[in-house]
Formats: sequence, C-alpha cells, structure tokens
Amino acid sequence: MLKTILRSLVFSIFCLSSSLAIAAEEGIASYYSDVFQGKKTASGKLYDRNKLTAAHKTLAFGTKVKITDLKNNKSVVVTITDRGPRSKKRMIDLSYAAAKKIGLINAGISKVRMDVIH
Repeated sequence: MLKTILRSLVFSIFCLSSSLAIAAEEGIASYYSDVFQGKKTASGKLYDRNKLTAAHKTLAFGTKVKITDLKNNKSVVVTITDRGPRSKKRMIDLSYAAAKKIGLINAGISKVRMDVIH
C-alpha cells in the first residue's frame, strides 16, 4: 500500500512539474548567414539553412522552442542545435528557413518571444 501511495505521489509530482510552463522570454532574433551552410554546429550537426533550427546561448541541444515575431505575430517551432548568437544584444539565431517562416528575412533582426516547448 505504501508503495502504491509513493508511486502515485511521484507520478503526481512528475505531471505537475512537466505541465508548468517556463516563462516566455523576449529578445532580439537574427538569422544565420549562408556562410555557415554545411558547417558543423556546436552540437556536431551540420547547419542546414532549410531546416527549422536555431542557436541559443544556454538551452540544451534538442530543445524545441516556439519563436513568435512580436511585430507580425507569426510563429515557428525550432530545435536548438548550436550555440550563439555571439552578439550579447541578441537572444537567438534562427536558420534561414525559420527566419523566412516568420518574415524575418527582409528586416534581418526583430523582437521575438521565445517559449520553450515540453
């Protein structure tokens, strides 16, 4: 009986912790130059401008995040595969494909909201 109660408690804690949302973070997004096409990222994967990927300073590789451009409200879900951006003023670097989906190509940079997806 005690084991059943403990299992239920552990399960409840797990469910509660996995349903808690990480607060959205706002900052400036930019996108990779084509110079990086085919080059190795910090995760060991090759950068492909046609995949929905991004670079972030601290998030774990493989983390999925939803990026929403605050000017036009367009969103894209990307996977973190690299470290960056190098600029301290920027929060995230998007692949070309991800930047195109949210209309970032012409502006080059934009204020975005980043939500970690569980």
